[in-house]
Amino acid sequence: MKTSTRQKEELLFEGADWDFPILQRIHDACEEIALGELGLDVYPNQIEVITSEQMLDAYSSTGMPLFYRHWSFGKHFAHHEAFYRRGMRDLAYEIVINSSPCISYLMEENTATMQTLVIAHAAFGHNHFFKNNYLFKLWTDAEGILDYLDFAKSYISRCEERYGEAAVERTLDAAHALMSHGVHRYAGKTQVDLRQEEKRLQERRAHEEKIFNDLWRTVPTSLKRNKSDRDLERRRAALGLPQDNILYFLEKSAPRLHPWQREILRIVRHVAQYFHPQRQTKVMNEGTATYVHYNVMQRLHERGQISDGNFFEFLKSHTNVIFQPMYDDRRFSGFNPYALGFAMMQDIERIVTKPTGEDREWFPDIAGRGDPMAVLRDIWANYRDESFVSQFLSPSLMRRWRMFQLHDDPDIKEGILVSAIHDERGYRRIRRQLSRSYDIGHTDPAIEIVDVDLAGDRRLLLQHRASNDEFLEEEDLKLVLQHLADLWSYDVLLEELDSKDSVVRKHVAHPRAFARQSEFA
Repeated sequence: MKTSTRQKEELLFEGADWDFPILQRIHDACEEIALGELGLDVYPNQIEVITSEQMLDAYSSTGMPLFYRHWSFGKHFAHHEAFYRRGMRDLAYEIVINSSPCISYLMEENTATMQTLVIAHAAFGHNHFFKNNYLFKLWTDAEGILDYLDFAKSYISRCEERYGEAAVERTLDAAHALMSHGVHRYAGKTQVDLRQEEKRLQERRAHEEKIFNDLWRTVPTSLKRNKSDRDLERRRAALGLPQDNILYFLEKSAPRLHPWQREILRIVRHVAQYFHPQRQTKVMNEGTATYVHYNVMQRLHERGQISDGNFFEFLKSHTNVIFQPMYDDRRFSGFNPYALGFAMMQDIERIVTKPTGEDREWFPDIAGRGDPMAVLRDIWANYRDESFVSQFLSPSLMRRWRMFQLHDDPDIKEGILVSAIHDERGYRRIRRQLSRSYDIGHTDPAIEIVDVDLAGDRRLLLQHRASNDEFLEEEDLKLVLQHLADLWSYDVLLEELDSKDSVVRKHVAHPRAFARQSEFA
């Protein structure tokens, strides 16, 4: 009887109900395990409890509750809400922001068990990954992002009042269409103190307008078609060409944009840059958070701080999160990043603590080291999805998940060629192919601005080099190219090149009437 009473007193909560003192106890218990036993290093935590409608709102604005207004967010909200109210879709249990302090939004409808899971998952798993992974260190400013989002929201609101909602909306529409082509892919260009952006706005604008005016004032009025290669290189160098960051080029060089429009392009660029590391670490980030929450919840149960019933509730949710249909299951649509990341991290733990001969051959640097958390913390800090899969996907896991590689050969009229199976050569080919699917340098279209006809009609020339002769989808291309032409205010030509650098297709877009009038003049 005394033992039962003592265990009951040690429980963090009973049943499904919770209040804020219970949330504090849950946080402190998770923190003790995460920092003391798992050795995690995290930003200070800020826990916010929000309603399902607020979660829908945050969900619809790309997970950023402090975001500026745009019609597309309302469209997403209506879509998600309709499915949620009909019971056809669940909401995320949490949303976490890569900031310092790290903000975790918890839904008030969550049970106490789910709040514990979410705190372990987001406030410690994601938090540690955000703070320590090299991509986030190079590409994001965790201490300045919240202030910058507040500045961006108020700046765009002021623009709407001064220049009209329609003009601001058109600029945002165009910027959003080009958002995936608005990041610097080399870290040396991205280290920006976001907290100083508003203070530097006026002096930066004055300086850039001066340079901008000087550049376009020197454009010759007569047509000079016979330029030397040296003149061509000088012209391209002056404009920073070739340039794959299209939004950056437009912000600096588009001839008819107002200063406020350039600032909006800059805001969208910074937001795109903020999400750039997350696009490259989906498997690792979610795998880390899932691995952390699983171990924290298991330790809480072992210590008698959550009951058997609450632990079973957790296991049901956890099992749903890491569910992975096999290739012959009609529900299969690719690899679940939660499932793949968690499975690989558990497999690494096995290799470090109980390696087989095969493991020692494939992973000589980590097999048998005996400290899985030290190995995992190093991996979490120094890899992204592409390199993580390339280095640490084991033959054992490939067999367990029944992985194989298919090759769709157009010369084969019937059937599909299986190009890699479970042998040593096949393991390496499967791992290499899967890792490439997480490499945005391979999956994102390679589009560059290569020239501007300054001496003629000021037409903007872009080139797309088609990887494996995979060309752009024409309908989407026309829409995006139209937005680009509107921002540039002159004609835009995009050439698609095949693997032999031969021009296969050309696409032209002309600016719409409003882009040539006062709004962009």
